[in-house]
Amino acid sequence: MTAMSEVLAHWNELDFAEAANEVLPCCGAKAWAEGMAGRRPFEDEAAVLITSDEVWRSLREADRLQAFCSHPKIGESRATAPSGGHSITWSQQEQKNVAVAQERIKAELAKGNREYEEKFGFIFIVCATGKSAREILEILKRRLQNGKEEELKEAAEEQRQITQLRLKKWLEI
Repeated sequence: MTAMSEVLAHWNELDFAEAANEVLPCCGAKAWAEGMAGRRPFEDEAAVLITSDEVWRSLREADRLQAFCSHPKIGESRATAPSGGHSITWSQQEQKNVAVAQERIKAELAKGNREYEEKFGFIFIVCATGKSAREILEILKRRLQNGKEEELKEAAEEQRQITQLRLKKWLEI
């Protein structure tokens, strides 16, 4: 068993509202953050990650859409409903390969983002960490072929992956 991080030890001691607010930037859905805060105390990172998946999978569609809104669109730097804290910095790190992409790729991503939002009614969510702008563009084009129900499932899985990565970063702060 790994030792408890200082961040986790501190978080376990916070009152409910502070704990929910502290972890919110990892996901962006208030119901998820409250679910996590309500399941404390946690012994280690593994318990946090397992519980995060459980809470995420229990959320309603509206809660998931709230999480999606906490991200800037791929290629942009501001979210519709930012969740504060480290979320902006993490988004910039996650999208760093898009920031340095060719202008043509950026323009295609912007066009694809618009088409996606028009079709599905929410922003395109992808776990961008480690992916090139061209890879993200190909994923976007493929997912534009999905139906809405299938796309909600794919977007939710991408958000789950992003949340897992962000929780690991948060625990290392």
